[in-house]
Amino acid sequence: MKKLLTLVVIGLTTNLFAQNVDFKSANFKDDKEGLKAATTAIDKGDEFYKVGMEAVFAVQDFGTNFKSALMEYEKAQKFNPNNALLNYKIGVCHANSTNPVLSIPYIKTAQKLDPKCDPFLDFYLGYTSQLEGKYDEASKYYTVFETEYKKADNFMKFVNQRKKQCVTAKKFEASPVRCWVDNVPTLNTENDEIAPSISTDGSEMILSSNRPNSHEPNALGIYDYEIYSSSLLENWSTPTKLQGPINSNNDDISNCLSYDGTKMLLHRDAGGQTDIFESKLKGNEWSDPKILSIFISTDKNNERYACYNEDGWKIYFCRDNDVRETGSEVMFSGMQNKMKQDFMIATMLTGVNSKFNDGPIYIHIDGESMYIASEGHEGMGGYDIFLSKKVQGQWTTPVNMGYPINSPYDDFFFASTANGKFAYISSNRAGGKGGYDIYKVTFWGPEKKPISETEDYLLASIVMPVKDHTIEKSVEVKKKSLTVFKGVTIDAISRKAVEAQIEITDNATGKVIETFTTNSATGKFIITLNSGKNYGIAVKAPGYLFHSENFDIPEGSADNLVNKVIELKNIAIGSKIALRNIFFDVNKATLRSESNAELERLVQLMKDVPGLKIEISGHTDNTGSATLNETLSQQRAEAVVAYLSQKGVSASRMTAKGYGSSKPIASNNNEDGKQQNRRTEFEIKGN
Repeated sequence: MKKLLTLVVIGLTTNLFAQNVDFKSANFKDDKEGLKAATTAIDKGDEFYKVGMEAVFAVQDFGTNFKSALMEYEKAQKFNPNNALLNYKIGVCHANSTNPVLSIPYIKTAQKLDPKCDPFLDFYLGYTSQLEGKYDEASKYYTVFETEYKKADNFMKFVNQRKKQCVTAKKFEASPVRCWVDNVPTLNTENDEIAPSISTDGSEMILSSNRPNSHEPNALGIYDYEIYSSSLLENWSTPTKLQGPINSNNDDISNCLSYDGTKMLLHRDAGGQTDIFESKLKGNEWSDPKILSIFISTDKNNERYACYNEDGWKIYFCRDNDVRETGSEVMFSGMQNKMKQDFMIATMLTGVNSKFNDGPIYIHIDGESMYIASEGHEGMGGYDIFLSKKVQGQWTTPVNMGYPINSPYDDFFFASTANGKFAYISSNRAGGKGGYDIYKVTFWGPEKKPISETEDYLLASIVMPVKDHTIEKSVEVKKKSLTVFKGVTIDAISRKAVEAQIEITDNATGKVIETFTTNSATGKFIITLNSGKNYGIAVKAPGYLFHSENFDIPEGSADNLVNKVIELKNIAIGSKIALRNIFFDVNKATLRSESNAELERLVQLMKDVPGLKIEISGHTDNTGSATLNETLSQQRAEAVVAYLSQKGVSASRMTAKGYGSSKPIASNNNEDGKQQNRRTEFEIKGN
């Protein structure tokens, strides 16, 4: 009897818990103050919720309205977690966040408490089923909603799109693309990581994140987006904030890194609207971003997600269309003169825009491939990534890149290496660290078909059967072959970076096809070149010997990487360089074998510049006798001169001088300073 009574009590408690509890005084007689606070919070949340839903209907950016509504709703949820309508609204807020997976339990709870709590519940039941990959179930919910929804507005276009997505998703998941899609843990946090943009060789990445920073969070506890960088060694390094005044106190969203890595497009708030800016890399610092032409960054619309085209004459970007209620649309603007940066009136790109939000976009350096994210077209749900190809000067209708690149969640942004083997996207799919995470896409390439082999066992050939190798006729794939040409310009002796001007010439035509300056802090450069040509490279830097060479990229070569270290010879009179890689035995003037590489570079310089005259000087710290130090430094300088003489350098071009401890370059009060003072130097005395 006692056991039966216990079961009855448990049953009653369970039924009570599953019942919808309205925010009425009759249900909370003992806590009227709590009820008042909860209903006040709901009223405040409803104000933000209404504005957010209006933006959704108009395919416009809803900003922080759903986040603001959620903050208020959660106050009421703590007071009463068993209200169907409140659970539904919380679910909708999560559905319109960067973490839509959180919407699933709230929408399902709302259904259990009261399946008629809101006319849109069936739509969001379809949405959450779609997120879970239950496409048939989602389609049923969408159909029920479609049958019962009688309002004469434009919301049905969302329903129709969702139903199509369910069909598309099943088709794509049944035939997945040959690739891996992996979360990159070192890049991601529980916050949002978006907008990956990589150098053409795939070794450097720019991204944006609203992870905690030195600024104050807003009223919702959210930090502003800042722009970070990461380098690929064995793995991607932990992102660090970019140096220089590129980041502001508002959201700064990286859009596109130029193919040579020297410029960047970004968007940020500018007087209450979003505009596109450009920053340039000088040394290690990114410049204060400058707003782009009025034809791109208008004073009436929001513009974002810009990218360069392959030759630098155009900029593609996205602009909100608040007239047609189709969300953001892809536009482009071209220049008449690169030096003047005189952009023309922007034009909408025909053939790639849908009836929903389109963008971000990325144009591959081949100039023939545009990757575009869109909520429209033939998608799987949320934003999907599509590919459009340039055919006879026109961009084709975007084609979905398929599963697992795309999912029922938001999958957008796309940054590819020059060879197309790897790409990076941003997605809020389930299983990440939280919010939007950055994922690496590794393409496997076309499937290799096995050779079909048959054996004809004729009587005359039993011992040695005749084998028939049937191989399908190969299909020629026309692909633009590109080679990444990267490297550094350094001083041949000091090995320090040198800022230099480089000209790349097509030797067949004699035409200079590219002129650029290497980075002043690192000496780095990176460009891409077409196959099937012989190229000349000319390198100039003030005070350095002119450097030139040529190299071939054979026809049909693809996925090549030319990585050069260009050593420049310093010929400026008065130039003085410490030879840090020349080593002697302790308290002796005997050169050690580890010195040979440094000495051979000096030999080569003297041979390359026959008129060069130098002084080799030896220096010590102040430990011990000044006389002995001077003698030792003289002997060591003479040892270097002797080595050069043995290698064919005329003794008349060299002098040896020992200065002992008389010319320190650092303090002798600590071991680090003494180490710096113990050195061998050469100084150019004539040329």
